[in-house]
Amino acid sequence: MSPSEPNRLIYASPNGDQWHLLFDPTTGHSFVRHTGNIASGGHVTDFSLATFLASGRTGPEHQALWRLIGTLVGDDGPRQPLIDIA
Repeated sequence: MSPSEPNRLIYASPNGDQWHLLFDPTTGHSFVRHTGNIASGGHVTDFSLATFLASGRTGPEHQALWRLIGTLVGDDGPRQPLIDIA
């Protein structure tokens, strides 16, 4: 993800929760933002990529991010610079 694409929807659940991959140009780091659905209060929580990816692989939001990461890496290595997960 580049500064020219600062926000990308990773996954939207049937109940209205959303997960976005965002880029902070100030730090140069990407992170995941979860926005809860309106019924649950619409709370917003930001996660570092390391924290989000370490929290599991079973949720559809995690699977969607792993698929996105997979599209960035081909058989010959990275297609574009990989995102910083620090």
